[in-house]
Amino acid sequence: MSDAVDAEFFARLSELNDKFAAGLPTTLGRLAALRQAFDPAHPAEEQVGDMHAILHTLAGSAGTFGFRVLGQEARALEQRLRVFTTFDAVLPADWEAWLGELDVFVAWGLLDPKAAYPNDESAV
Repeated sequence: MSDAVDAEFFARLSELNDKFAAGLPTTLGRLAALRQAFDPAHPAEEQVGDMHAILHTLAGSAGTFGFRVLGQEARALEQRLRVFTTFDAVLPADWEAWLGELDVFVAWGLLDPKAAYPNDESAV
């Protein structure tokens, strides 16, 4: 009996893993679109909120579906973004630096989100 339950559980988990992986290009594409429309001199609160929501979702779910590094990197970007939202003003140069990190994340995630993260010295 428990073997059947375990088999069902792992089959369902495998389906969810596949669904997560299949949806990743769309999710990362949404991030890329938000990034392209982003004005570092005048960041729109709604865009910041949307970016935060996507990163938060990725950070919370990626590890469950076998994308541990993706989740960790999403969490790091999310946390930095959250810090920015606590300030009265953020310099455009600071936004540009964060957006550059987001660009690396999206490009990596679209290419191979299970590969070593760019410049990850722990993977060497």
